[in-house]
Amino acid sequence: MATTAFKFPDISPELFSFNLGGFEFALRWYALAYIVGIIIALQIIKFLLSKEILWSFKTPPMAKTQTDDLITFLILGIIIGGRSGFVFFYQLEYYLHNPWEIFMVWQGGMSFHGGLIGVILATLWFCHRNSLPVLSVGDLIAVATPPGIFLGRLSNFVNSELWGRPTEWSYGVVFPGTLAQSCPGYSEPCARHASQLYEAGLEGLILGCIMLWLALNKKWLTRPGCLIGFFIFAYGLFRFLVEFFRQPDSYFITNENPLGYLLSSGNLSLTMGQALSLPMIIFGLLIIMLRYKK
Repeated sequence: MATTAFKFPDISPELFSFNLGGFEFALRWYALAYIVGIIIALQIIKFLLSKEILWSFKTPPMAKTQTDDLITFLILGIIIGGRSGFVFFYQLEYYLHNPWEIFMVWQGGMSFHGGLIGVILATLWFCHRNSLPVLSVGDLIAVATPPGIFLGRLSNFVNSELWGRPTEWSYGVVFPGTLAQSCPGYSEPCARHASQLYEAGLEGLILGCIMLWLALNKKWLTRPGCLIGFFIFAYGLFRFLVEFFRQPDSYFITNENPLGYLLSSGNLSLTMGQALSLPMIIFGLLIIMLRYKK
């Protein structure tokens, strides 16, 4: 372990808890991140809709009164898509044998890529029902999403989950738990990359600032679809890079595959996160090129 590594702070994953009638109720940081992230997203969408000068012909794509209904659709898309993505992308075999646990979302297990698919489908459904322009509404959602990602990754850090690979770097973190501190080939307890914070900074803070800059200063809301494309491209790129430092889920790691790669052939090795992010990079760039030119 690096002599200057940071010890994980003593933070409870629960903001508060109480017992009522023999049942334990708790508000976890992860749940709070979802709630606050959705509230922030709602406020960003309403703010952008109120700035008519940002839109083509000074005409926003929807009324501010419709935003509450939009958020409801998005919540359903996030939960159903995120959970379904985790089941199919990461632990399909387990859930085929334990199908009743698919609905136990309080036990954890959400996939961003699955949540993204869920949000896309929910947006298409909402726009179809209300006869709204899909690309412009999608641009709104793309700009409003990074704060929620930022808070979600911070809560991953607080929960001491999704930590990174072992490292000798001086700013590694010694996460609690035997599994986190046991690293073959490293002194114990070993330090790990705080990959949750890397993602919070890249996918949340930096991406969020760029998206707002493009929307407010570069008037990309007048080019429907460009912000969607940039979000998909940038998230895919940032996630692809962070995967080099992030510890793969335990069910990908075996004695024959100690680094947890999904694909490995010669000099090419990809984790599940990279395999899911690579199409995002390509698809996002194609959207930007097609829509910006048009």
